[in-house]
Amino acid sequence: MRWSQAFIPTLKETPAEAEIISHKLLLRAGLIRKLTGGLYTFLPLGLRVLRKVEKIVREEMDRAGALEVLMPALQPPEIWQQSGRYETAQGVFFKARDRAKKEWILGPTHEEVITTLVAGELSSYRQLPKNFYQIQTKFRDEIRPRFGLMRAKEFVMKDAYSFDISDEAAQASYKKMYDAYTRIFERCGLKAMAVEADTGVMGGKFSHEFMAPAETGENEVVYCEACNYAANVEKAASRASQIEGDAAPQTAEKFPTPGVTTIEDLTRPPFQVPAVRQIKTLVYMVENKLALILMRGDHQLNEAKLAGALGTAAFRPAEPEEIFTALQAHPGSLGAVQVKDLPIHADETLLGAVNMTTGANQDGFHWRGVGIGRDITVNKWSDLRLARSGEPCARCGQPLKIRRAIEVGHVFKLGTKYSQALNACFLDESGKKQPAVMGCYGIGVTRTLQAIIEQSNDKDGILWPVSVAPYAVCVTPLTVAPDSAVMKLAEQIYADLGARGVEVILDDRDDRPGVKFKDSELIGFPVRVGIGEKSLARGEVELKKRGGPMTPVKAEEAVEKVLASLY
Repeated sequence: MRWSQAFIPTLKETPAEAEIISHKLLLRAGLIRKLTGGLYTFLPLGLRVLRKVEKIVREEMDRAGALEVLMPALQPPEIWQQSGRYETAQGVFFKARDRAKKEWILGPTHEEVITTLVAGELSSYRQLPKNFYQIQTKFRDEIRPRFGLMRAKEFVMKDAYSFDISDEAAQASYKKMYDAYTRIFERCGLKAMAVEADTGVMGGKFSHEFMAPAETGENEVVYCEACNYAANVEKAASRASQIEGDAAPQTAEKFPTPGVTTIEDLTRPPFQVPAVRQIKTLVYMVENKLALILMRGDHQLNEAKLAGALGTAAFRPAEPEEIFTALQAHPGSLGAVQVKDLPIHADETLLGAVNMTTGANQDGFHWRGVGIGRDITVNKWSDLRLARSGEPCARCGQPLKIRRAIEVGHVFKLGTKYSQALNACFLDESGKKQPAVMGCYGIGVTRTLQAIIEQSNDKDGILWPVSVAPYAVCVTPLTVAPDSAVMKLAEQIYADLGARGVEVILDDRDDRPGVKFKDSELIGFPVRVGIGEKSLARGEVELKKRGGPMTPVKAEEAVEKVLASLY
């Protein structure tokens, strides 16, 4: 490609909309342009990178035995109603109506579509296992699109779905996809770590997220350097500090606490009750019924863990008037002592706790000397707390750390949630009908592209890995007159590299050397071959790997040196 024939609208200044470095560089390097919030057009160089990421994904999916299909982006709501997700996924749907006023959904994901396909096509254990994948545009109604391709309303995703005859076979399919994802991100030049994750609205038995560490990431990963434990903060577990100094259990008594409405208030004089000695009472509306959630005063509730404990995502914090109607007190004075008519869920760190302080369900009063089990009856114990940096690892006891990261992939073991709902069943060896055991595997292709930039950049621009760079080499003559020795050599190197299978761009613009060099650095071509009159007079050209020093090489050795630097 000749630069003069390309469309590469680089920008000197960063558009005001860009908040993080990768978004800034996507715009400045002329890779994408914004249409409106959450919608972007891929320009020629950006599309080249996108197609290269897709190519790597396809090669590894094929290598893992997955079969490519292409499913409709437009989906009937009936299959979502059948799966039970029509209501729970309402927040992400884009909907449309046809001329007959029939409702349609622009697909945010394709579990329902692929399971419906399999229900109509596969009926025997002899036809399994099967794993289908696609690279498709998805649509999700993001409340706040931001960070360019990271959180957009329309994006490209690779999604795959495995169907097996048993849990053991499904685990083997899961492992194949897990390994394929590891290879994909390595080949893309992306540092990604697999972490245990919450299954969320997808449902299923367990899952892993592939996280690309980055300070601007929207996710937090809890990890242990000693034993390599890693989990999304929504899933992470840790060993809580113990409550020290427990004496003999005291008798519970109510005492006045005028003006005390927070954990912090109760830690101050004259009460001076440490947060670790307090029980925090949270009230939630769970599927139209109130429930109490008990936490230690120094801990924070993890709502993702709560969803798992409750077995539903249909919950929210109760409104003050709902709380008062049930408990005759306002937030800040709430507790579970002697509460019998509401379900009580408690964090495991409160198990067996004695001599605790909690609200008395009477404004301006608390209980002290409270014992769990004696004064409070807990219906269900669960790990509900948010793990924190510095706490002991649940596996090895060493201090945990937390880092920010970008989610680029997610693998789920779904079980039979969708196959049962949508009748994707097979006849086993004995002729008995069984639901297929499913797995689901997604990669945000456009997000992966931006995550690579977020990890690989410097003050001058992007540092593309060769595997996904728009062009591997930029040949940059400083004189472009057709009959000049400089341009003739540039044309020769350009042709020779192309003949050797190298993707190369010739910067034949009649522009200042500084402009050419800055554009080359900004876009991030892995190698630049600079050819000027002074260096050519010495029989040399200047070879520069992106991010490295300039190296003079003999003109006749330039092609071989470039190939050696690339591979």
